[in-house]
Amino acid sequence: MAGIGRPTFNLVDHDGLAVTEATYTGLWLLVYFGFTHCRVVCPRSLSRLTRVLDSLPEQLSAALQPLYISVDPERDRPDVMKQYLEHRYPRFTGLTGSPEQVEAAKGAFRIFAQRKPDPDDPDGYAVPHTSFAYLIGPDGCYVTHWAETRSEDEISSDLKQRLVSS
Repeated sequence: MAGIGRPTFNLVDHDGLAVTEATYTGLWLLVYFGFTHCRVVCPRSLSRLTRVLDSLPEQLSAALQPLYISVDPERDRPDVMKQYLEHRYPRFTGLTGSPEQVEAAKGAFRIFAQRKPDPDDPDGYAVPHTSFAYLIGPDGCYVTHWAETRSEDEISSDLKQRLVSS
């Protein structure tokens, strides 16, 4: 995806610690944007990515940090992210922040996300968003991304090949 280059962010992890892309220097990053109130796309994607991560040999897995960045900072506070992830997708670290911080991270990854009324929940809202899983190299540079339409096997094979050849 042209234009991503070396995406930056300044967010808070699900333990309440300030993090930037530099926090993870030397690690591969598997980055997915979503929100904890998502009913279909995020759970499906996070489940698929978790199975991909579980398929990796330990030495490759140790070099990879999965990140789940919220597109809904109003509801996804650090404690909410932690509770959501640790019971369902414990391999992921949740990141959130102020609306401005989240907007900056979305911009760095060229993510579309926009709050809109949810017809299935008159008291709530949904946040339709880009559904890509990004791979960022240990040097902080964009390597590739996988769309929602890519199969678990395709992602797993591509990810393993890239991690082994590094």
